[in-house]
Amino acid sequence: MKQTYAKLFSGVTLAVLLTLSSCQSPYKLTKIEGSMIIIDSVWDAQPDADALALLAPYKAAVDSMMYRVVGVSEMTMKVGAPESLLSNLVADVLRGAAAQTLGKPADMGLVNMGGLRNILSEGEITCGNIYEILPFENSLCVLTVKGSILKELFAAIAARKGEGVSGVYLEITSDGKLLNGTVGGKEIKDEDLYTVATIDYLADGNDGMKPLVQAEKRICPEEATLRGLFMDYVEQQTKAGKKITSSMEGRITIK
Repeated sequence: MKQTYAKLFSGVTLAVLLTLSSCQSPYKLTKIEGSMIIIDSVWDAQPDADALALLAPYKAAVDSMMYRVVGVSEMTMKVGAPESLLSNLVADVLRGAAAQTLGKPADMGLVNMGGLRNILSEGEITCGNIYEILPFENSLCVLTVKGSILKELFAAIAARKGEGVSGVYLEITSDGKLLNGTVGGKEIKDEDLYTVATIDYLADGNDGMKPLVQAEKRICPEEATLRGLFMDYVEQQTKAGKKITSSMEGRITIK
């Protein structure tokens, strides 16, 4: 019978005797010992040589991908309510990506601020930068909603003091109330249908976006992750000789 002992790099040692050959083994877990350790720069001073050697080929493969430069950002873009450069950009990418489903951009693009986990710094953009900004496996969903539901969505966005939007303009109060909202500069008609390009996480009603679950129609293209769409956008702009840019347009204003 083969025996396996596990030693964890965190400093927790398991006194475990396991068999790989039969679930009827007489061997049992006898003891677990552990202790708290502080993970700081001390651990970098004398790295474990065996661990480094084991990880080296994997690190080289990951680094070759993550450090690949895919574009250039014209400015530093951060995230913040009620509107920000980075959230505007990502919402624009989502709205434009709906063209693969609708044949044209969606009426509205929507992304949650909480899903954008880092800034986009001025200068070269690497694959690693994009993974840091968009670490989740969120995918594109194109929803068709009635105007009455879109108004409820606007109110939900106002209650959160703003999210990343594209194609719409909202006026909200400082305490999270909706004053006014338009799509493409036009007033919303309750019985008309509008398209919203967002991510599956929000389409499922998370982060307060419950009105989206009342969509008349929902299309989520396969393998259309937000990270992949953003990567494609950056590479396409780069191929066209353009830098990645964004602007503050008063998409959401506090009155």
